[in-house]
Amino acid sequence: MCGWTLRAALHRECGTEKRFLLYSYMKMDKSLGLIFLWICVGFVCYGTHAALMEKLADVKICADKDCSYVLSMAKALEDYVASDCRYINLRRGQIIYVFSKLKPAEGAGVFWSGSVYGERYVDQMGVIGYFPSNHVNETHVFQKKTFEIPTTDMDFFCA
Repeated sequence: MCGWTLRAALHRECGTEKRFLLYSYMKMDKSLGLIFLWICVGFVCYGTHAALMEKLADVKICADKDCSYVLSMAKALEDYVASDCRYINLRRGQIIYVFSKLKPAEGAGVFWSGSVYGERYVDQMGVIGYFPSNHVNETHVFQKKTFEIPTTDMDFFCA
């Protein structure tokens, strides 16, 4: 008697009826996979409504040309509640890794971008956003040599 394996179906060791059933099962499995993929893509598209926000500055200061290295570490002096999705919330005493510092236009506030760190803030770790520099105290500078890089629209993308 022939088993229900793909090898058996491909080598025609089974009867025609069993091969047809196996082929139908495989075809149905592909259809279910495509439906599942379509549903997942729908959820991703639904969750990715985003908007470009106004630029906070035209130039940013970074530790490297890609702004991927940590520039410094800071400690939050007071709580800060984010006004939109470009910003991160800060809690007093929280440690923040600073990735860039915006060079403000005349009369504008000074904002830095960074990510929070600490076991108490696991839910926020890895989220990078802007915060006002006057709400933090820079505790350690990792990179003294810096680069001035023009900001792009993607720097202020709000997802």
